[in-house]
Amino acid sequence: MYRRMHWYADFPTIVLTAILAIFGVVMIFSASYYKSLNTDGSPFVYLRKQTIFVVGGFILMYLFSYVDYRKWKKFTYLIGGVTFLALLLVKVPHVGTTVGGATRWIRLGPISLMPGEFAKAAAIFLAAAYLSADMSRGHTKKGVGGLAVIAILMAVPIMLQPNMSTAITVVGIIAGMAFLDGFSARILVGLAVLGTGGVMMLRFTGTYWGRRVTSFLDPFASAKGDGFQVVQSLLALGTGGLTGRGLGQSIQKNLYLPEPQNDFILAVIGEELGLIGVLILLLVFLLLIWRLCRIALLCDDNYGMLLAGGLAVMIGLQVVFNVGVVTSSVPPTGVALPFISYGGNSVLILLGMVGITLNISRQNAASQTGPEKPARSGAERFSHSIQSIRKKAFRV
Repeated sequence: MYRRMHWYADFPTIVLTAILAIFGVVMIFSASYYKSLNTDGSPFVYLRKQTIFVVGGFILMYLFSYVDYRKWKKFTYLIGGVTFLALLLVKVPHVGTTVGGATRWIRLGPISLMPGEFAKAAAIFLAAAYLSADMSRGHTKKGVGGLAVIAILMAVPIMLQPNMSTAITVVGIIAGMAFLDGFSARILVGLAVLGTGGVMMLRFTGTYWGRRVTSFLDPFASAKGDGFQVVQSLLALGTGGLTGRGLGQSIQKNLYLPEPQNDFILAVIGEELGLIGVLILLLVFLLLIWRLCRIALLCDDNYGMLLAGGLAVMIGLQVVFNVGVVTSSVPPTGVALPFISYGGNSVLILLGMVGITLNISRQNAASQTGPEKPARSGAERFSHSIQSIRKKAFRV
């Protein structure tokens, strides 16, 4: 029994992740069909690339699920240092690649690296190692200062690309992990309100960022300018209605919606599968986040709890931001929809992080059922989860 439990990984997490990744491949093919045909002469270019990324990601997830998650702690500073160096190299002439006015990529032959995506995972590793090293760090000014340093080192180089969306996500991940470690929710809310107020003040500056972050308030006022993508997204969602036009039948993807396979893929999903399809997709995301939170709550090790919780925070933030952008509820930040939007960097990192979380679930199972430990009943597991929530999540 002990040996069998030692190799157990959270099966619902595997299933939900596979559903999202495979659905993402299908929708990328549908969304990119005409764009790929127009630019590359073949409708299968994005399909082939994303399929390779997903297969590679699943192999990575499988391998990482058998690596003891505690070993990653030894490489924390290496991961953070390499990521920070890559973020700096992006701005070096002839090293970084500029697309659409933003320099966010490092091209190595046929491979394009996006250090901003790696910064999200690096933020999770750095914050988890930092907070788990001393349980009191999340409750002292000095400890919070350390988290602020991590956030600045990761976010500032990303802002210079410029890439506000990824920078906000990185800071949000660190703030969410601080909350999981017991940092006062009232202080986090206060900082969020101040940050939101500062961003909204940009409305009166007339700068690029000022126009960018406030264009969502009335996208139709600049339907051919900053609000073009959002307007096309709203038209797609409105056309889809309740049940959608049918898979592959989107009109807006026919060269109306720019880069439909990327940040605005949810608009294509809404047009083809309707509100019902979008709600089902969001339900799958919600279930995955719940399973990740459950793995975090069952972990007796603070480091493992923060790793799993950090991944849940990252996925949750990206889903909220992406839905907000597509529906013109938040500024157009350009955050990819996890597992669904096209991109090798994103899907490889996400599936790799899921693999690490699966190893945490293996360790949880092994620790709960050992040679001399009877398996916990459902009531005992529920009681343990409630106690963990009180201890780890809502400590003020």
